[in-house]
Amino acid sequence: MIADKKRLYTDVEVLTAVEPARNFRNVDSLNYIAAYIFNEFKKAGATPVEQKWIADGNIYKNVIATYHPEKARRLVLGAHYDVCGDQPGADDNASAVAGLLETARMIFETRPETAYGIDFVAYSLEEPSFFGTDKMGSYIHAKSLADNHTEVIGMVCLEMIGYFSDKPYSQSFPEKSMAKRYSTTGNFITVIGVEKYKDFNQQVFKQMDNTPLPEDQYVAVDYINFPQETGLAAMSDHINYWKFGYPAVMINDTAFMRNSNYHNKSDTIATLNFNRMAGVVTRTTRAITRFTEEKEYLTINNENHE
Repeated sequence: MIADKKRLYTDVEVLTAVEPARNFRNVDSLNYIAAYIFNEFKKAGATPVEQKWIADGNIYKNVIATYHPEKARRLVLGAHYDVCGDQPGADDNASAVAGLLETARMIFETRPETAYGIDFVAYSLEEPSFFGTDKMGSYIHAKSLADNHTEVIGMVCLEMIGYFSDKPYSQSFPEKSMAKRYSTTGNFITVIGVEKYKDFNQQVFKQMDNTPLPEDQYVAVDYINFPQETGLAAMSDHINYWKFGYPAVMINDTAFMRNSNYHNKSDTIATLNFNRMAGVVTRTTRAITRFTEEKEYLTINNENHE
């Protein structure tokens, strides 16, 4: 399964062209994108559904498509489609939504055999002023899984997967010591998790790292395990799955540690590298379809959610 960069470009183009910007204030723009995602899932061969909730008097939506819905166990792949403020949000987070859609397309096209179902979830309300609250779309989804006693292997969060640089020292770090272990050239993608779920995180990383890529899609993959569920480890939708005891990991290009366009109007489609983004999507697709189902990765314990 090889990701199609033309389809990725089309998806990012649609999301970044929406006016006014797809933030929490502009509900019509969010609904337009939710409908687009719904239709793309449907064209891929899924039977998508909307998950709705109310925040500050408005209705917001997650859009969910499931591969192998008949299977009890679930692996979740998610990305948020809202933006922070009035900006196009190409890397944050149209790149990840495009990756989510393309992964779904490839899986429904090729229909790989998996012993578990895969939930593809596009979230609303990841950005401020709802970040960290129980009105985040990812919190709504994670809680619904817990409430339904769903057996969850884990969650993989796509968050900013399109910005790369081959310039020396284009990559910064929160601590100088990290520059000794990781490249100071910002041309890699990172699997980011916490020690508590290191077995799950490492399996995602290993499957991504072992994925063969076409030469024009090559992107290196690296791995960071933070000690605690705070700070840089906790900057996207995966945090809400931790709250319910589910392993979760973020796939990220390191955001503002590399991309100066972060949360600015300069976060445009022209700044993205679609060849490398396709490589990230190809790697991710392999990882979520080749997951080893072993008991230590299944954290759901029904009595914990009574």
